[in-house]
Amino acid sequence: MVKINLSSWNINGIRAIYKKEGFMNWFNSVDSDLILFQETKAQIDQIPKELYRNEKYHSYYSSAIKKGYSGVAAFSKIEPNEVITEIGKKEFDGEGRFLRLDFDDFILMNLYWPNGGMGDERLKYKLDFYDAFLDYVVDLKEAGNNLIICGDLNTAHKEIDIARPKENEKVSGFMPIEREWIDKFLDSGFVDTFRMFNNEPDQYTWWSYRTRARDRNVGWRLDYFFVNEEFQENVTSATIESDVMGSDHCPIELKIEI
Repeated sequence: MVKINLSSWNINGIRAIYKKEGFMNWFNSVDSDLILFQETKAQIDQIPKELYRNEKYHSYYSSAIKKGYSGVAAFSKIEPNEVITEIGKKEFDGEGRFLRLDFDDFILMNLYWPNGGMGDERLKYKLDFYDAFLDYVVDLKEAGNNLIICGDLNTAHKEIDIARPKENEKVSGFMPIEREWIDKFLDSGFVDTFRMFNNEPDQYTWWSYRTRARDRNVGWRLDYFFVNEEFQENVTSATIESDVMGSDHCPIELKIEI
């Protein structure tokens, strides 16, 4: 059996976090074969050279047309067979939210799903993106592929996944219509890997900077690793690395065996 470790983290700006004390120590010491970043907020020529030319990893990027916005990145010790940066929908592909790496035994997708908190138009955009993505991954799953899907979903699934559920029922990120989509997604044959191992409350991956919420652990679990049901027996561990600082999110980790 081959063991593969994956880390996913919304870093809230790759240029900003690169300058923070401890980030490169984490990057160089983390025991991960694949590191997936969301919200890089950078074009390829703006990626710090120490990351872009890192000797340990092959690096891949999907950037938004709009500068300083969105963006995802992947650093892989295993060279993928194919890299795809578009989901195939014109209305979504300009925002740098999707990065797919195809390997022999699985397809990995790294996503920064839209935030719906900027009004009704962006909420609709978020839900439309959700639906387009579901169609995309169901087709891949039904074709017999094993899938690992990670990133910042921008929605907490259940009351256990948010510190103050009642106060946030009408806030994007915990609205019933957003949470119902996660139900539909899981019912389509996917598994929330963290909840395979941990059913405890107070397990969060994002805390608001504005209220120093992290100090009080008043958070939301917005970041996920999903796999298709057929692949869940290959998952050996899924954890939240809440002690790692540098962003308003923390990293999450998945371990698999193939």
